Amino acid sequence: MNPLLEVRNLVTEFRSDVYNVKAVNDVSFTVHKGRTLGIVGESGSGKSVTSLSVMRLIQTPPGRITGGQALFHEQDGSVTDLLTLPEEKMRSYRGNKIAMIFQEPMTSLNPVFTCGDQIIEAIRLHQQVSKDEARTRALQLLNEVKLPRPEQMMTSYPHQLSGGQKQRVMIAMAMSCNPALLIADEPTTALDVTVQATILDLMRGLQRQHDMSMMFITHDLGVIAEIADDVIVMYKGKIVEAGPVLQIFEDPQHPYTKGLLACRPRLDTKLKVLPTVRDFMEETESGEITIKTNERVDTLVHELSFSAEEIAARTAALAATKPLLDVKNLEVHFPIKSGLLGRTAGHVKAVDGISFDVKPGETLGLVGESGCGKTTTGRAILRLVEPTGGSVHFDGRDVRALGATDLKNLRKDFQIIFQDPYSSLNPRLSVGSAIMEVLSVHGIGANDAERKEHVMYLLDKVNLLPRHFSNYPHEFSGGQRQRICIARALALKPKLLICDESVSALDVSVQAQVLNLLVNLRDEFKLTYIFISHDLSVVKFISDRIAVMNAGKIVEMNASHALYDNPQDAYTRRLIDAIPTGTLDVIRRRMQEPQAS
Repeated sequence: MNPLLEVRNLVTEFRSDVYNVKAVNDVSFTVHKGRTLGIVGESGSGKSVTSLSVMRLIQTPPGRITGGQALFHEQDGSVTDLLTLPEEKMRSYRGNKIAMIFQEPMTSLNPVFTCGDQIIEAIRLHQQVSKDEARTRALQLLNEVKLPRPEQMMTSYPHQLSGGQKQRVMIAMAMSCNPALLIADEPTTALDVTVQATILDLMRGLQRQHDMSMMFITHDLGVIAEIADDVIVMYKGKIVEAGPVLQIFEDPQHPYTKGLLACRPRLDTKLKVLPTVRDFMEETESGEITIKTNERVDTLVHELSFSAEEIAARTAALAATKPLLDVKNLEVHFPIKSGLLGRTAGHVKAVDGISFDVKPGETLGLVGESGCGKTTTGRAILRLVEPTGGSVHFDGRDVRALGATDLKNLRKDFQIIFQDPYSSLNPRLSVGSAIMEVLSVHGIGANDAERKEHVMYLLDKVNLLPRHFSNYPHEFSGGQRQRICIARALALKPKLLICDESVSALDVSVQAQVLNLLVNLRDEFKLTYIFISHDLSVVKFISDRIAVMNAGKIVEMNASHALYDNPQDAYTRRLIDAIPTGTLDVIRRRMQEPQAS
């Protein structure tokens, strides 16, 4: 195998008056020609900083590359150290020989220019071609990344495209100069599983077609199994394990790798709790990693699985109770305005006559792609969006018939946890004040001292520390912020919690911790959940029953294990097939693809 990029002993530091952090600490690896190197690890592991260091895109200050080499092997056989190039020379490498796709395409695209203009600009920046030639090449690229109606896409602005379409535009822009190396930094994290599957398939095809090398960065080992040839696992700025993808999945050596493999929700069994990284390792105050267990992942998963008898007993107990929530023929139609006078020309049927019930203590999963109506359903139940038809009965009361005062009083009994915890919290309020505010609004607690005591109890329940009471949202990680939102939702002792994509933005390891927390809280506080997500593997883990939504309708509803084992609707089968399973069979089959093609 011929090397394209050799990174040797790379060190990148972030310095301030208070701290000095080695985000990348003596990292070495090789990207071979025509192969994909997967870099995997949790947020803060240093994987993105590694790629930005190679591209020399580290913001200075506070960041600084303080050691190492990034040796790029040219076509003529010469070798260039990217870290020693003058900035002007380095610009000729960026986008031309090495291209990069970032996680969030909306922030990577300029909102005031059309998608076509931005691709044309990238082509003309690195190639001596006319505007007409660049436009022809841009159209060819949009066709290559399988975007519908390329001519229309050329004149569309980023906000007019879906998340998957924007990411395809970014891929087209990255491919515009036929780079030798494509760096993809979490390019599918924010996408639905079905869109993610098409993007991964597209990138595999483009790599084979152009004989290109890739660095693919992600926190999800399931995605790594779908695309990588070689893998490095990073933890706190260091590589803890490296090898061919089959070796990493078949026989992981480091406890951190075992933990990452274990904490992904399983589709082949129903687990009581998800294993986490901390089940396999713990870290001392000095940073030394100690192994807690040498068990294989499959052994631990088997020990944590529900038996068929346990599942049957829970199903029978839930079936014997009266529904807490009963939804009949629910509709939410949004008017389409047109013309100078803004007359209604039609309606978007976001929710189109759906019916279901939820039993006390049950978790109903609501799953489907973006735009299917699942979030609107959750908001309509709480009357955060007013339904246009149907009925919602909660604990025997007609929610649609309630006045403002009665609805406010009833809101104590049903709460919602949103997808983005940061935008759900007031940045000007400390965590303690944000939760106490909820108690004050509803008149809970005789005084602030009593309310503070209750907040401390809630913080402990979601595994946060007493000192976090005075901290502000920006001082927490994504997983910690979601725990704060869960604590705030629990403050009023609700009967029903609607979790709207509440773990989709989290690392798989943090996701496992939050899912385990939700399961424990459900059992301890006798909560009822509606769990909304686009990821069927996550929904299957936490749910008793699953309702699959498509185009505003429920197309299938069944017990979680039965729905996965025997899906009846073609749309459900498509959702299941799109889940990256990370099995050895999938990896072996993919390993044979290049030879077959």
